[in-house]
Amino acid sequence: MPESIVKTWFANIVKTVSERDHKTHMNLISRKISLTGVPGYESIGYDDWSNQCEQEFNDNIITDIQYQGIKIRAATDERIMFITRETITAKDGTIISQGIECLLEKEDDGLWRLVQQRILSDDETAHYLSGV
Repeated sequence: MPESIVKTWFANIVKTVSERDHKTHMNLISRKISLTGVPGYESIGYDDWSNQCEQEFNDNIITDIQYQGIKIRAATDERIMFITRETITAKDGTIISQGIECLLEKEDDGLWRLVQQRILSDDETAHYLSGV
């Protein structure tokens, strides 16, 4: 069950990015979001995430986003923590592929949203996703 919830969330992220649907995309991200592991930033919150996505969508910067592998670390009825590899391709050919640790939470309205994301080091990614 947790893996199917994560896969559905992935599919929705990919769809909203490909359609550059900012409003629907940001509805998959909690207002409580905390993104860590980005060089030069202690933590990125909802407003900064939203502004960055809006700019990327308006400028059609991202041409593809994919997720490879799911390693469920913990799951309850309300939360799912997992690790995956996210690969983002930009229109200029730049490819960013990195391991991420994510926490989805079922919020009061019943929707699963991303509340935490941490970019992993290459060593952590290799450790957690080897064989997945």
